[in-house]
Amino acid sequence: MSDPKTPFELMMAQAQEMAKAFNPAMETFNPKGFEKLWPTMPRDWMEAMFGNSFNPDGLDAKTRLMVLLGGLVATGATQDSQIKYTVRHLMEAGATQKEIGEVIYQMSMLGGLPAMNHALELAQEVYDAQKDDEEGDA
Repeated sequence: MSDPKTPFELMMAQAQEMAKAFNPAMETFNPKGFEKLWPTMPRDWMEAMFGNSFNPDGLDAKTRLMVLLGGLVATGATQDSQIKYTVRHLMEAGATQKEIGEVIYQMSMLGGLPAMNHALELAQEVYDAQKDDEEGDA
């Protein structure tokens, strides 16, 4: 960043300097793909934490995550990392790519076509990353 002109630019420049002082490798840190650092929650854990303890007869993890994904897309699909986490968790909970796509398509009526397209792109990034991981394990 060159000479900061706005308070935001100044704050970002100061944050970069602090990060470099803390860890010189942070100078080249790129947050893209940061969500991969967080593990996917196993289905049983999702059920225990978000379902069975609150309402044993309520929604299962897959349905609950579908609702969450719908909300994220309906509000404009601006939370990239959260959408990717949710897609990863949905796959762990047994959702298919077709089911995930259907939820995203349905939300186009509320969030708009740009939000739908962006969410579909984010979901595809998750699918591609999972495919690459599976091929790397083979």
